Amino acid sequence: MKIDDVLKARPDLAPERPKGGIPPTLSDAELITLAVLSALLDYTSERRWLRHARTGLTGMFPYLPGQSGYNKRLRSAFALVLRMIRILAADTSLWHDDVWVVDSTPVECGRSRETVKRSDLGRVP
Repeated sequence: MKIDDVLKARPDLAPERPKGGIPPTLSDAELITLAVLSALLDYTSERRWLRHARTGLTGMFPYLPGQSGYNKRLRSAFALVLRMIRILAADTSLWHDDVWVVDSTPVECGRSRETVKRSDLGRVP
């Protein structure tokens, strides 16, 4: 897995942990993978996402924290999440493409009769 390989190669990216203490049951790579999957599968609710993960992803993730524990870990790993998004994006062919497509909501302009009369956009030279 890409995220796991990057974190093994670059342990400096992971959040600092105290020298002593209990290591987390859910690894940083698993946490980031869960966050990426929830975004790709369009889950906006952490509670619903974790419920779905418990029913269908327990083979890949033997331990899943509760919603508050997941949220706490995800917030503390915010910098790591941003770095991994950049690394994953740079690994795609779109990263080096010189053409970007932007999707936006059309903004209506020039609808009134007075605006149309004053505008040169509708006139063909």
